Amino acid sequence: MGTATPMAEAADALRLFAWLSPGYPVGAYAYSHGLEAAVEAGDVTGEASLVEWLGDVCERGSLRNDLILVRHAMRSVAEGASGELADLNDLALALAPSRELHLETSQQGRSFLDATLGAWPCPALAEVARTLSGTVAYPVSLGAAAGAHGMSAGPVLAAYALAFAQNLVSAALRSAPIGQAAGTRVIAALTPRLLAVAEGAERAGLDDLGSACLRLDLGSFRHETQYSRIFRS
Repeated sequence: MGTATPMAEAADALRLFAWLSPGYPVGAYAYSHGLEAAVEAGDVTGEASLVEWLGDVCERGSLRNDLILVRHAMRSVAEGASGELADLNDLALALAPSRELHLETSQQGRSFLDATLGAWPCPALAEVARTLSGTVAYPVSLGAAAGAHGMSAGPVLAAYALAFAQNLVSAALRSAPIGQAAGTRVIAALTPRLLAVAEGAERAGLDDLGSACLRLDLGSFRHETQYSRIFRS
């Protein structure tokens, strides 16, 4: 295979920027991934505790799992293994430990696939849509779309990791006592760790899936009945 031209790489980068921007119609702004419950419980009280909480979620929780799923979805599409992609999606949905976190990944996953098929159609993505015609997990949806468009895994994983962290920092600005300057510092502090998680996920197998963020999982259950809330998870 030939090396991608600079303009082809730039086109992939622009596509990633669009797919993972806050304006992409997946409703990411409506979810806090348990952060709102963590603020309510006093686990996140400011900049330092937000870095600690987000670091755990990224390195020991759902982001690491998501990145592994993205990579394997890309590989399944590249190899034309629709059965493997369907099984991977079932596994991804089963990894959501609560009703709200299942809603978070499935609503965004369906919205992402539908929007991307409408705006960036291609034969391979149409086949993905036929395979994933029902409920679909967000990382599988995005990874499958990236694979359908022949994108490189490294940039996709790194961009997904950054977008995940940025969305939760945005949620923190609305629910925790931190401001925009602190949020910017949080992203800067997490960036090397995000790159390391993305690099590890590129080589990981499905047997490496797992989470050690039990307090977040329990908080997502409590959030379902939390008295005052602005997020859906």
